[in-house]
Amino acid sequence: MIWWVLLLFVLPATVIDLKTREVPDLLSLTLLGWAIVVTGLHLHDVGWASLLGGFLIGIGFSGAFYAMGGIGGGDVKFIAALGAALGHAAMIPALFWIALSGGALALLALYRGKRDLAYLPAIAIGLAIDQLCHGRFIHV
Repeated sequence: MIWWVLLLFVLPATVIDLKTREVPDLLSLTLLGWAIVVTGLHLHDVGWASLLGGFLIGIGFSGAFYAMGGIGGGDVKFIAALGAALGHAAMIPALFWIALSGGALALLALYRGKRDLAYLPAIAIGLAIDQLCHGRFIHV
């Protein structure tokens, strides 16, 4: 996985989410399209089954949080596309760090008297921690 390509999607989505509290569908769809293209061209290690598995894991876990009112629909779509790009094996630890980051940011928001927060920063922080833990920022 070329980690910096993910940054091209995560960073603008984070900035937009912080400003508007919305995640543009165009970013999620473009990330999903990118994942499909690089999988089809065999430009990374994620195969079709792993792409589909990562997508389903992403939509399943984030969909459950959406159903409980914890995140928005745009976050669900972005996490599902991220799952497709990462593949099933990499998506599970990434979700762990994303959830941990989301919990920490939620506690910070509660401490500051806020009841809601933009979730893309948690996705960005969690993904960065996951990538650092696996040495992906160092080995391209």
